[in-house]
Amino acid sequence: MTGLFKQKNSGNTLVLLIYGLVLKFSIFLHPYPSGAMQQPDDHFLYRWLIGFLEPLHLWPSVYSFFAFLLLYSQALLLNRICNAQKMMARPNYLVAMSYMLLTSLIVEWNYFSAPLLINSLLIWIFYRINTLYNSSKPGTVIFNVGLIMGIVTLLYQPAIVLVLFVLMALFVMRPFRVREWLISMLGVTTPYYFLGIVLYLSNQWDWKKLQPDISFSLPPMPSSIFITISIILLVLPFIIGGYFVQNNLNKMFIQVRKSWSLLLASLVISTLIIMVNGGTNYVNWLLCAVPLAAFHGAAYFYPSNKVFPLVMHWIIFLYAMYVNYWL
Repeated sequence: MTGLFKQKNSGNTLVLLIYGLVLKFSIFLHPYPSGAMQQPDDHFLYRWLIGFLEPLHLWPSVYSFFAFLLLYSQALLLNRICNAQKMMARPNYLVAMSYMLLTSLIVEWNYFSAPLLINSLLIWIFYRINTLYNSSKPGTVIFNVGLIMGIVTLLYQPAIVLVLFVLMALFVMRPFRVREWLISMLGVTTPYYFLGIVLYLSNQWDWKKLQPDISFSLPPMPSSIFITISIILLVLPFIIGGYFVQNNLNKMFIQVRKSWSLLLASLVISTLIIMVNGGTNYVNWLLCAVPLAAFHGAAYFYPSNKVFPLVMHWIIFLYAMYVNYWL
């Protein structure tokens, strides 16, 4: 399977669809009872979206369909960006395969939720930041990145931590200019400005609707041995992929090196979200999936021994099938 996805073949788009359906068909057999996951940490925009959808009385399977479409489109988009940025020696579909595979390791990651919606925006942000390197109008790009990040924070309260990623990305991609940092913060606050106007004009003004309620605490301990195994299977390929990326950095263009640095920064910031507001589930851990998928893809791409990535893939695949269908 890794040999198939290692090739850049347009037919792999269909193969990925079948691959994803095999992994995730259980969400259609056993959809989330209420359709969409709702958490205390959801922010104004996601609560508004759920409030809009609930009166439609959609079947829970419809939300499962939306969730699968989001996961599939995110996998393809992230893979396309990695290929366009030449993050590996040859174009391939391994990043897309890795994204579909690793998001199957924790059941909650397959349901419709605020973090799942956010991942689409995070992939978009990653693409826009990568264009900064050769952009003739960096101010426009920086403002747009901040604007998207502002929308992200209005979907999920702990995502306010991701604003640090925007600042870190500017530090990596651009020379330090106070003006550009201020433009990024202006973009982040713009959605709050317009939302405040709408709430005020509709006589619904309440500061608490805008202010994220966050607190820091240690992440929950794994509730079962299966969660522990899933975390190990997320971390181990990341370490392997990171090792191979580090070994091949001297063969990469400086822009490619910066792209890998951005992914690593994204992963570091995303892990901070795990410590925001505690919680008893692992939905917010989904925000680590985007950078992890790229490093997992590298773990399948670089080893010269073809047996090792093949064995690693099938171990993770069979375990993901067990988690989704038999637990």
